[in-house]
Amino acid sequence: MQDDNQILVPPSFIALYSDARQRLAAPIHEVRARYELCEDLACHLVEQAQQLYHGGARSEEGVLLGMHAGLASADAGVSAQEARWITLRLAELLGWR
Repeated sequence: MQDDNQILVPPSFIALYSDARQRLAAPIHEVRARYELCEDLACHLVEQAQQLYHGGARSEEGVLLGMHAGLASADAGVSAQEARWITLRLAELLGWR
């Protein structure tokens, strides 16, 4: 069956779902759906992170650590690896280290 989906999942996200031989541990449609969720979440958090930083947060790192803590909580709906990826993507979107 041909996959006509135009969304390209970046290698950094594919790695979250790959085994030691770089084979996917989940069907590609599931990986793509998880990627879309995580990318949307990272984009959604940009404004909140900026508000926290400009509202008196001590540092960019502090904002990102706080965001990661929230994402890593049991009820966040994302895995620990996805929480880390979202946080790194958020930093990238913000232009923060």
